[in-house]
Amino acid sequence: MSAEPLQGRRVLISGAARGIGAATARRLHQRGARVALAGLEPERLAEVAAECGDAPWAECDVTDRGQVEQAVELAVERLGGLDVVMANAGVAAQLPIVGGDPEVFEKTMAVNALGVYYTLRAAGPHIAHPRGYALAVASLAAAVHVPLLGAYSASKAAVEATANSLRFEIRHTGARVGVAYFAELDTDMTSRGFGTEAARKVFGRRRLRQRVAPLSVGIDAVEAGIARRSRRVVAPRWVGLLLPLRTVVQRVVEAGVPRDLESVLETARAENAPLTTGQPR
Repeated sequence: MSAEPLQGRRVLISGAARGIGAATARRLHQRGARVALAGLEPERLAEVAAECGDAPWAECDVTDRGQVEQAVELAVERLGGLDVVMANAGVAAQLPIVGGDPEVFEKTMAVNALGVYYTLRAAGPHIAHPRGYALAVASLAAAVHVPLLGAYSASKAAVEATANSLRFEIRHTGARVGVAYFAELDTDMTSRGFGTEAARKVFGRRRLRQRVAPLSVGIDAVEAGIARRSRRVVAPRWVGLLLPLRTVVQRVVEAGVPRDLESVLETARAENAPLTTGQPR
């Protein structure tokens, strides 16, 4: 893709210390964009920022509205404005709805749903212009739901709904809003989230390996989506075929659930898997 659509674009990325956020920052910097970073891990953020031309960065817990507002203001000040915000920060952990740790559900919603809301709310006035664009990172899990991922699916469905509502509210400014739907990409979140015994029982080791796509597939999609200010960003491409058929796909998924699911849930309860990214207390 030509670098021209991204040249000089001022972009704030949350969750930029690793995974999709860090890789996106590097790619957009290579394409001539000016990036600002926000995330939880200051050493990693500093490393990514150094690779992106000493980009401004802020340590930011997206569940803290004040910290999010400060991170946005820093980006606006250092970049001289904002054209794009990518609300990417997120966590995951397997969680049986009954018998699982309710704090995992609460924290997942706080990071993934409230964190995206706080980010879009704070950045919205700055990207509300004809070149403006907001990309909220949801997931295929927003549309198709499987066992053990109830908290993650609920939070990502909230991301999708929030972004869709925002699209109406800022359309008059010329800004656009997109939603990213990813299946399993090769990131720390995927390896940690599916690296449990319960996940292997539900999905199978071989199927899990086959489902994981290279991270570059997702970053290619994000780059194109930001350059075009796309309404929808999907990776891999087959995800785009499933979204309009989500009701049918859900029934297919339900039919494929293992018959011994109760034993899987007992395994998950005993594992008490942590969130894929450690959170401040």
